[in-house]
Amino acid sequence: MRLGVLDVGSNTVHLLAVDAHRGARPLPAYSYKAALRLAELLDEGGAIGEEGVERLVNTIGEALEAAEDKGCEDVMAFATSAVRDATNADHVLTRVREETGADLQVLSGEDEARLTFLAARRWFGWSAGKLLLLDIGGGSLEIAYGIDEDPDAAVSLPLGAGRLTAAHLPGDPPDVQDVRALRRHVRARIGRSVGEFARFGPPDHVVGTSKTFRQLARIAGAARSADGLYVQRELSRTSLEEWVPKLASMTAEQRAGLPGVSADRATQLLAGALVAEAAMDLFDVSTLEIGPWALREGVILRRLDRLPPS
Repeated sequence: MRLGVLDVGSNTVHLLAVDAHRGARPLPAYSYKAALRLAELLDEGGAIGEEGVERLVNTIGEALEAAEDKGCEDVMAFATSAVRDATNADHVLTRVREETGADLQVLSGEDEARLTFLAARRWFGWSAGKLLLLDIGGGSLEIAYGIDEDPDAAVSLPLGAGRLTAAHLPGDPPDVQDVRALRRHVRARIGRSVGEFARFGPPDHVVGTSKTFRQLARIAGAARSADGLYVQRELSRTSLEEWVPKLASMTAEQRAGLPGVSADRATQLLAGALVAEAAMDLFDVSTLEIGPWALREGVILRRLDRLPPS
């Protein structure tokens, strides 16, 4: 069957259509993506402005039309931190439902972490042992740890690259003092959660998912996305520590010229790098592997698990 998953994230609205059935690997068939950067459209009161809501409604409508054109039998639509944290979330969800027919399910931060962990576990398998997952989105950082498919611990922190950039790094390039202040803020926030995971012992394998980790690995020398899903890609803390001051000295336009960095993500790459560096340092991670599957795949896998046996 062909399934669609519509992910309304803090950076993008992304429709992924896959051909799948229970017990099989879902095969990507079509992808539609639009950059809205909702995390940066929140006003001072924490609401998504009417212009942002209008753009969101139109984009979801276009994505649903694409899903219909591509033969999706069902579309699972969900929203993450940008909508979840908006003070006018109910208004946004009502507008979307009334004007597009999509009933967006708002995932909790812990649900995000658990579903992304499931995707990483299925990709890397049982041989990965105790798995530590780090995922940096536009609005939040998800951390999960465990040896089974359901993690023993999972948290979501308000440390997304888009959210932090909008709130803490107004300059281009950013002011040195702003970067230092953000570094302290990020490390203090992650530091409060380290103890919750430390009691389980060190992980056997550490995985980083999300566009931020992929871009950081790419500028540090990892293979291109065009080389395929099965090429191993890693990011070392040493490389990241070398790149953070370089990124801090660059303008967004200069960062967009780096290999693998898209123009729409260049502005927030520094904030993402500060979060990645802090997480790897505080969790004592020397190297992590980039995981190609993340939240969307986790949603699909959970849906397939609930299908009756064929």
